Amino acid sequence: MKGPFNMDINLFDYYLPEELIAQTPLLKRDTSRLMVLNKKTQTIEHKHFYDIIDYLKPGDILVRNNTKVIPARLFGTKEMTHAHVEVLLLKNLHDDVWECLCGNAKTIKHDTIISFGDGRLKAQCIEVKDEGIRVLEMIYEGIFYEVLDQLGIMPLPPYIKEKLNDPDRYNTVYAKIEGSAAAPTAGLHFTKELFSKCRDKGIEVLDVTLHVGLGTFRPVKTDNILEHHMHSEYYEIDEKTADRLNKAKDNNHRIIAIGTTSCRTLEANYSKYGCFKAVHENTDIFIYPGYTFKAIDCLITNFHLPKSTLIMLVSALSSRDYILKAYQQAVKEKYRFFSFGDAMFIDNGE
Repeated sequence: MKGPFNMDINLFDYYLPEELIAQTPLLKRDTSRLMVLNKKTQTIEHKHFYDIIDYLKPGDILVRNNTKVIPARLFGTKEMTHAHVEVLLLKNLHDDVWECLCGNAKTIKHDTIISFGDGRLKAQCIEVKDEGIRVLEMIYEGIFYEVLDQLGIMPLPPYIKEKLNDPDRYNTVYAKIEGSAAAPTAGLHFTKELFSKCRDKGIEVLDVTLHVGLGTFRPVKTDNILEHHMHSEYYEIDEKTADRLNKAKDNNHRIIAIGTTSCRTLEANYSKYGCFKAVHENTDIFIYPGYTFKAIDCLITNFHLPKSTLIMLVSALSSRDYILKAYQQAVKEKYRFFSFGDAMFIDNGE
């Protein structure tokens, strides 16, 4: 979506004390706090995540992103110079070819070969792109994801300084399709037991896939957000899911996205086709205030970074003033922020 006006990045800033950035996950996923916003009444409630069941209705559709975070951060050396190189796998373009974000990328030129783990995995640069992006072809023996499990580490965001003792905690309990460079963090709060309670209440749970890459977590570096370039991310919706979602629309049942990645998947798909359609393709949808939501009714999400595309998305669903007021309350009430932090449920109030 583009508009003819300027939108200042500073409109989406807020004050966050560093000590409120969650460094580790809670012992039990669904005991995190839950802030409930009602768009119609403009109220703010403070609950726990396991209370989410009280805000869901029979007939609701919960849509979750079943992507699985891979150990996408690799540390290697250039074969010619032995200089140290850090590589973050962003997107599998095809076969063994990956789009990657590289540290000290200027030293990685066309045909540069990087070696990882004493040569068990090598990568040859086959294309040089802007903003530190390189296209690398992987060279290895055996099964790629098994090699990656041995050599890579989980790509925790830079604001998390603590070591993650259990790598599974940076994946949802329903993570299935490997390919993400970051977790769809709103889903981290759900347990299998909570999903069972949802189904028992007559709530349907559907899966889509969006592999989280640079489009979701790249910071906005322009003063006018309309000049920000969203990188594309791969998503899939299967035939059964598209059919169930279209029936939900026909029956006026609420569609509730678990996380901004599920939201972007559904909105990209519905905006493009005028209905939900089974596809596997890329999207670079950028949602900010002024956008008219077509696919979803409600959103379960975490608290997002200041000036990020994600705080713009949640501001578009409710309003910027309401969201910033909620964030100020979250700071006052000492909520935990970002990936391992607390959650928010935005109810459209209808």
